[in-house]
Amino acid sequence: QPLPVESGGGLVQPGESLRLSCVTSTSTFSYFAMGWFRQAPGRERDVVATINKRGDGTYYADSVRGRFTISRDNAKKTVYLQMDSLEPEDTAVYYCAAKSGGSTSYVPSNVAEYDYWGQGTQVTVSS
Repeated sequence: QPLPVESGGGLVQPGESLRLSCVTSTSTFSYFAMGWFRQAPGRERDVVATINKRGDGTYYADSVRGRFTISRDNAKKTVYLQMDSLEPEDTAVYYCAAKSGGSTSYVPSNVAEYDYWGQGTQVTVSS
């Protein structure tokens, strides 16, 4: 079982950038589609960006498309989320998750599809 561990969160000003990383413990990392999600206080957990097993298919929420980039390095068992032009509305706890099963080209975009979750990392965007 992959045990995702997120890092890279912090406090930044609007317009700045952050890069989140998520490393997993599994030796079969390439068997899992991966995703980044976020949850703000009082709100449901929402999808931010997801990537298929091969790393050649991605999905982005409308609110982050063009500003965030998801990528993965299967050799390092790590998935990244590059966040540029951050806005106060991006403030949330960001979670990394892994999904087992499915084809190598499938890009799962629903929170409920993911099986294994990290503990989250706080991102705060404030002036």
